[in-house]
Amino acid sequence: MKRALAAIVGVAFMFASAGLAAAQTPATKMDDKKDDKKMEDKKDTSMKKAPHHTAVGTVKTAGPDNLVVAGKSKGKETEWTFALNDKTKVKKAGKEVMAKDLAAGDKVTVRYMDEGGKMTAMTVSASAPSKQAAKAKEDSTTKK
Repeated sequence: MKRALAAIVGVAFMFASAGLAAAQTPATKMDDKKDDKKMEDKKDTSMKKAPHHTAVGTVKTAGPDNLVVAGKSKGKETEWTFALNDKTKVKKAGKEVMAKDLAAGDKVTVRYMDEGGKMTAMTVSASAPSKQAAKAKEDSTTKK
């Protein structure tokens, strides 16, 4: 009885050792090629996507195909001109609107991509100017 038990334990040990050795062998060349192709695909898609940027400011002018925004960048007053296309989503007070519906003085946050030196807006979120800003603007125009 002891000999049979020893033989069964010995055979189980051999199968376990063979299984562990097989698990540690390197992948076949076919698997390596698949992994390399997956990595190349990931690199290609990441290289195609331009990084997104965000600009915050107030609208100076808005047209059907461009938007000029004034704001601060790195502590300096800056003016950006964004190109608008059919994929650009423009929202004002949470509702989707046309770019021409934006008024001068509206506060905007523009999410854009820099494509070869051309800033193309992806999303424009606007809110109406505050009542104080509108009143101050009205007062400055009446005093002139």
